[in-house]
Amino acid sequence: MIGQIIFIIILAAAIWLFSKNVGKIRRNILLGRDTDRSDNPGERWKTMALVALGQSKMVKRPFAAVMHLFIYVGFVIINIEVLEILVDGVFGSHRVFSHPLGGLYGLLIGGFEILAVLVLVACVTFLIRRNIGKLKRFSGVEMTAWPKSDANYILIIEILLMTAFLTMNAADHKLQLLNFGHYIKAGNFPVSDLLGPLLPDRASALEMIERGCWWFHIIGILAFLNYLPYSKHFHILLAFPNVYYSNLNPKGKFTNMASVTNEVKAMLDPSFVPEPAEVSRFGAKDVTDLTWKNLMEAYTCTECGRCTSVCPANQTGKLLSPRKIMMDTRDRITEIGKGIDQNGKDFKDDKTLLDNYITREELWACTTCNACVDACPVNINPLEIITEMRRYVVMEESQAPASLNNMFGNVENNGAPWKYSAADRLNWKEES
Repeated sequence: MIGQIIFIIILAAAIWLFSKNVGKIRRNILLGRDTDRSDNPGERWKTMALVALGQSKMVKRPFAAVMHLFIYVGFVIINIEVLEILVDGVFGSHRVFSHPLGGLYGLLIGGFEILAVLVLVACVTFLIRRNIGKLKRFSGVEMTAWPKSDANYILIIEILLMTAFLTMNAADHKLQLLNFGHYIKAGNFPVSDLLGPLLPDRASALEMIERGCWWFHIIGILAFLNYLPYSKHFHILLAFPNVYYSNLNPKGKFTNMASVTNEVKAMLDPSFVPEPAEVSRFGAKDVTDLTWKNLMEAYTCTECGRCTSVCPANQTGKLLSPRKIMMDTRDRITEIGKGIDQNGKDFKDDKTLLDNYITREELWACTTCNACVDACPVNINPLEIITEMRRYVVMEESQAPASLNNMFGNVENNGAPWKYSAADRLNWKEES
């Protein structure tokens, strides 16, 4: 009973803390402007099934896709056994699902063990690629000590959890063979059976190892759960809703501001009566000027660097890194959230996303080619943030680069980006 009480207390505390931190992230996301992403639900479900569940965009890099699939499938399916561990921990039972599942239970445990080995292989491979292979896309000015360490921490945690899982099963299996205590014969152990010779033969020592690994495994999972809100690996939870709420419009299509649209319509048609439209700010200067979807994407970013690796501006040595755009957005909205927690909902500081986090040089380096949008495995759109910030610079500050100001002037005066008037456009025919 003491063990059960301790387990229930730990479980309740972990769930409470996780819920509290997720609530803060939800609050932060909802600080963004509203946007309607409820249209075409059938297409949205299809996109989520292909991109989030089917990981269709991962296959552009086949090796990484296979390794990631091992972790993705293995970690999700193995959590079925975590459910059994939770039930056992609360009620003091042992392998409670073995009786109702019958022969299927053995197949499941055997499958879990094979998946655990695949997860181990993938995690070790990713550690080698990051720390020994030093792939270029895992580096960059934004990849400071914490982002690099965060990725390594997750991989190491997963390796430890899978090792504990297999060791627990190995000790459990030997105790079953010894007919010791409550260790009923249940499950097939194709992998952990091979670990048996490495363990002692004494039942008391085996029980200590089995119980130690059992507690380490479940507490490790609860600790991992509470680490997620502080980590880029929060995408484990946000990838599905983020993909569901993807922008279904053609890539790069600008959104119209109702206030500007009404003004243009009124100029073209004096009888036009515009509907009231709230005007807070043209474009985005800070994260609260972005939409909640932009902020959700910032928390969903996995920092994998696929966007930056295909960015033509970044490849030619310019400052722009789409990954940095997303990381800066997440850092800024998190900073505002912490300020609200400490000082109340009216918290204001003297910082903004523009200039304090993202420079104007980065914004104007973007070619709006959409390569970053196409490359992202979970449909994150850095371009929307860039264009909204550009809109602010142009429409609120009138500080566009000189080349763009020349084009704007030509469009206003000549109806085209070029300096020639409409009357002179066909002069080239006469010269020929």
